[in-house]
Amino acid sequence: MSDENKVVAETRTSFGKGFARRLRAAGKIPAVIYGHGTDPVHVALPGHQVSLIIRRANALLDLDIDGTSQLALVKDVQKDPVHQIIEHIDLLVVKKGEKVSIDLPVVLTGESFAGTIAALDATTLAVEAEATHIPEHVEVSVEGLEEGAHITAADVKLPKGVTLVADPETLVVAISVPAAPVEDEAEGAAEAPADDAAEAPAEDAAAE
Repeated sequence: MSDENKVVAETRTSFGKGFARRLRAAGKIPAVIYGHGTDPVHVALPGHQVSLIIRRANALLDLDIDGTSQLALVKDVQKDPVHQIIEHIDLLVVKKGEKVSIDLPVVLTGESFAGTIAALDATTLAVEAEATHIPEHVEVSVEGLEEGAHITAADVKLPKGVTLVADPETLVVAISVPAAPVEDEAEGAAEAPADDAAEAPAEDAAAE
């Protein structure tokens, strides 16, 4: 694991929204660590460092809690919906060699056959992987695939040590041809009354 994931966590005994706001104002993020039958541990994490680490899906933190090392997987990140400020993080205790269930982002590679488009139906895949060897994503190649081609979860080549948890029949990618543009007849029909209306005053004038 990279040293960049080594994080010093401060244990905290104060709670509540007011205390959490003061923590965030001080550049720290409230978090709770749970799992393996242990009591939840409430900590404060260095905001800037952790914000950079969790840009990666399923980030693993090597925490230093009062001098004790603890591996923890980021399970949930709560953000302010307006300002996108991280308000709280849930961390799951993990052990080296342990298998964990995660959702891996799906990344498409290659180009499908000319004139077709590749529609990503499943943006993530539920898999199981060793806690300290979680890949960033899973790649799915659509190179040269023609209209009507489908890729299901069972077709996806997973990295070594990763096993599929999702339904094998889950549709991941579908190749299709975009619908040809159709002339908007309604627009032409809508213009006709406008022309008639424009001509009406001239006809009225002639009648006078």
